[in-house]
Amino acid sequence: MGASLNEIKQRIASTKKTSQITNAMQMVSASKLTKSESNSRDFQVYAQKVREVVTHMTAQELTDIYTNNVQDGVNYNSMLISRPVKKTGYIVITSDGGLVGGYNSSILKQMMSMLKDDHDSQEDYVMIAIGATGADFFKARGIELAYELRNLSDQPGFEEVRKIVTMATTMYQNEVFDELYVCYNHHINSLTNQFRVEKMLPISDLDPDEAESYEQEYLFEPSKEAILDQLLPQYAESLIYGAIVDAKTAEHAAGMTAMKTATDNAKNIIGDLTISYNRARQGAITQEITEIVAGAAALE
Repeated sequence: MGASLNEIKQRIASTKKTSQITNAMQMVSASKLTKSESNSRDFQVYAQKVREVVTHMTAQELTDIYTNNVQDGVNYNSMLISRPVKKTGYIVITSDGGLVGGYNSSILKQMMSMLKDDHDSQEDYVMIAIGATGADFFKARGIELAYELRNLSDQPGFEEVRKIVTMATTMYQNEVFDELYVCYNHHINSLTNQFRVEKMLPISDLDPDEAESYEQEYLFEPSKEAILDQLLPQYAESLIYGAIVDAKTAEHAAGMTAMKTATDNAKNIIGDLTISYNRARQGAITQEITEIVAGAAALE
């Protein structure tokens, strides 16, 4: 019985240490989440302003395109016009490590299902992976990656992801693929995220009717077309960067939730072990008392 008591005590001590670690990791993830949410809000202010400018500048082109009234001889920017889809590009965002609950598995499971349903072979799509988990997952299944980005920081700046987002827009302009989707977990709140597939290229989320609500007027130098040639790729890059920031926020939330669950489970295990320990100790004491009484009775 003594060995059993010692074993239970060791398990309680070990579980308490694990609980302390997971609790510390929960607090770290919570701190990262707070900062990431702040960064996301700041980015939305910038993204909204860029959207207003781009929508204002492309209002007439968008109206022509959406109403199929494309004028001959007019130079419409290629990033606004849909073309026949020969290949589809995907940017899949996952984490670099584990300890984030079902964050990665939900993305990868739905990605594989989507690839199976929408494509007959790997020749139909181009895959770009952000995060080691996704990159290793696709490689293990024989899916070739056009590019991969690992070890992204907890609060990624645009310079850190500039190469991959610039490369993605350049590949589209060079017709390596004819449409681009970003696939990731969207952050809803600290307990919930949602798998999202967003079409980034061609740019189709602009509403020309919005331009009527903008009061600004612009003077273009050297020309509107030359400015759009620079601005539209930057706008597409900002959309991709926004998805990365959103995905990182969801990752921190998933990590915080996973560590909270682990801490709660450890506390429950400690409670159960404590009950077992008390019962075993009570049994040992009862047995000792019984042996003492029996010994005393034998001497009478």
